[in-house]
Amino acid sequence: MKTGMYIAAVMAAAVLTTPIAQSAEVRVFCTGAARAAFTELAPQFERTSGHKLVTAFDLPPALMRKVDAGEPYDVLILSYDVANLVKQGKLAADSRTVLGRYGIGIAVPQGAPRPDVSSPEAFKRALLDAKAIATSGQGSSGRYVASLIERLGIAKEVNPKIKSGGAGSAAQFLAKREVDFAVIGLPPVIGVPGVEWAGLIPEELQNWALFTAGLNANAKEADAGRALLNFLKSPAAVAVLKAKGLDPAP
Repeated sequence: MKTGMYIAAVMAAAVLTTPIAQSAEVRVFCTGAARAAFTELAPQFERTSGHKLVTAFDLPPALMRKVDAGEPYDVLILSYDVANLVKQGKLAADSRTVLGRYGIGIAVPQGAPRPDVSSPEAFKRALLDAKAIATSGQGSSGRYVASLIERLGIAKEVNPKIKSGGAGSAAQFLAKREVDFAVIGLPPVIGVPGVEWAGLIPEELQNWALFTAGLNANAKEADAGRALLNFLKSPAAVAVLKAKGLDPAP
């Protein structure tokens, strides 16, 4: 009788402690452009999985410096394709996860006039006529916009007008009405008070880019990291990502 009671007690203790033993602390490096979506999704994942997320948000170049310096992380989320990082062996071969895509567009301070960007020539004129313009700087969209301005042959006139900074700075410049408009992807500015989305730039000048994620090839919490990647592909997560400015990838 005592033996049976002892076995039952041991089994009960094992059931009670199993979730704690399986829980993990997952370290995530996440592009600042995905902050709004990930901040909403993180608590959902933590509730359903029992894992805890520790997230560092920054622009992609800063995150890659952390990766190259060997700072510990489990999951990497970037506003461009991580395929090359998989090829380099920095991310697990089968872990590339496409979260959606985004295009470059125009955001303005709430209530401000929207520049005419209906054609490449109109977009070029809007850049030349503006007094101040925001971009994401070293963010993925900012680097594309810089190359586009060079391509349009107006870098000398436009570059002195550009204001940029850390993750989220373009939205703040808009909200404080410190710029006429921003040339940027939708995710960093959607839902920011005092900011309105005016639409995409002409397709001839457009650059559709992917939001992707992957698992560190040397992840400490590989299983929990994969659970996060799977969660980010779930219908509930996809709905949040779409609401925060990501189109489904073709």
